[in-house]
Amino acid sequence: MPKAAPATKAVTAVDTAVTKKTAPAKKGKRATPSSLVVLPGESPWTKAELNEVVRDLNDHEARLTELVEEAEKELAGLMRDAGDGAGADQADMGATSFERDHELTVVANEREMLAQTHHALERIEDGTFGVCESCGEPIGKMRLMAYPRATLCMTCKQREERR
Repeated sequence: MPKAAPATKAVTAVDTAVTKKTAPAKKGKRATPSSLVVLPGESPWTKAELNEVVRDLNDHEARLTELVEEAEKELAGLMRDAGDGAGADQADMGATSFERDHELTVVANEREMLAQTHHALERIEDGTFGVCESCGEPIGKMRLMAYPRATLCMTCKQREERR
């Protein structure tokens, strides 16, 4: 069976900026701490600092996975019981609907946080951790240690929040 040609991806300005800032590590190997970018004046990442961030992300990933599974089970129960409205008054139906909407929101938020956590771990693996996905400038080690799922530098994040 002949091999298919690999799919090509359009290169954007962000891809180009990230490529210029740091070359990704080889697939399957974690980037070295010294290969990760930092803001001018910040000390380079140490192995211990990067290991701490990875450990925190992995712990958070495990907790979120468990929370998502529990919330999905609860949501499935609420959806299953949604048709049991015979004899229920409007207030009961409204409360059930509110609870179901609330659970949908919680599950969506937890899934999004889980996706951000996966993305942060991928960025550590490929060596782009610490590079702003918008402008390609360094995010800052202190910001990433406080919030390792950050993908934007402070300037880009502030610009995004003003919109």
